[in-house]
Formats: sequence, structure tokens, C-alpha cells
Amino acid sequence: MKKFLSGILLIVSMVILSSIIGQVYKRNTSENQVEDISNKLIRFHVLANSDSKEDQELKLRVKDEIISFIQPKLKESKSIEESREILRENNERLIEIAMEVIKKNGYDYNVSAGLSKENFPVKVYGDIALPQGEYEAYRILIGNAEGQNWWCVMFPPLCFVDVTKGEVASDETKKELSKVLNNEEMDTVSKDKKIKVKFKLLEVIEDLINKK
Repeated sequence: MKKFLSGILLIVSMVILSSIIGQVYKRNTSENQVEDISNKLIRFHVLANSDSKEDQELKLRVKDEIISFIQPKLKESKSIEESREILRENNERLIEIAMEVIKKNGYDYNVSAGLSKENFPVKVYGDIALPQGEYEAYRILIGNAEGQNWWCVMFPPLCFVDVTKGEVASDETKKELSKVLNNEEMDTVSKDKKIKVKFKLLEVIEDLINKK
């Protein structure tokens, strides 16, 4: 009963907080702005088979190997079209790499991958808050793909920025994004700290609910 009530409380909290964040965000972000931003980015998602500890650890191992392989190829990309073509050309190899990691760790999950358009909620990446909307994403689906995902921005190449490294990482992230976003769009994603804390809290609540 305690677990049930705890789950209900978390869900209610998430709904309330999500509503507050949504209202604040909508006041400062037009639909056209969101569309303009989403059309200039490619997100990268690796979806775990499940939320078990083992599957989540496997997801991170797959992510590490994929980034290690694709980093040199994407790092010098000058446009979203170029990045998109690089991903398409290397799609089969990326699937092979994921399968190799999975087999090496004693699993036999299938893997599918490719570019697709997906709807995503508000997400925080370091010092940046990406608005809710439809984004192009390169997604790697492991097994049932029913677990939490790991994500970053593949174009511009933010996957290679360690967002845990404070101000240096923040400056690098903004520098890369400013290459493709204009000043108004940068202002949209560079929300003030109070709002970012709320975004992060929402993510924590979502994670807690998913683990119930």
C-alpha cells in the first residue's frame, strides 16, 4: 500500500510540476521557435531493453562504443545534412558495433537503428533546456527497447561534451549550439537557473515513476 500511495504522489507531483513548467515555457517559447530549433538538431538516443540494472549498464556500454566510433566522423561535420548522411552511411556498422557489445556481455538482444522523427518532452542537457517538440533523432533500440534511454545531441556534436564539467562544458555546449541556432533561439534554450532546476526535478520524478 505504501508503494502504491508513493507512486500516486509522485505522479500527482509530476503532473503539477509539468503544468507549471509548461506554462512558464510557453510564455517564452512560440511554436515556430520550437520548430525552428528542432529542425536544426539531430538527437541521439540509446534505448535499453528494460530498466533492470544489467540492461541499463549494457545500454551505457553500447553508447560508449557507438560514440567512440562515430565521433571522428561527425566532429568535423559542417551541416545537419552532412551529419545525416554520415549516420545513414554508417548505420549498418553502428548496428554491428551494438550487437558486438551485446554479445560480448553475454546477451542475445536484437538491435535496430536509424533516423526518425519523434516527439520528445522538455529535456535538460547540461546548461541547456531543449523545448518539447518533434525532433529528428538517431535511435538505437536494444531488445524490447522498454527501458529508459540515454540521450544527447548528435548535431551539433554535443555528445562529445562532458556536461558534468561545470562552466567549461557549459561554454563549449553554447559555443557549439550557437553555430546552428540564432540569438533568439539560443535565448530560448538558455533558460534561467530556476527554470532549469524545475526541469531537472521533473526528470528525477519521471525516473522515480519509471522505476516503480
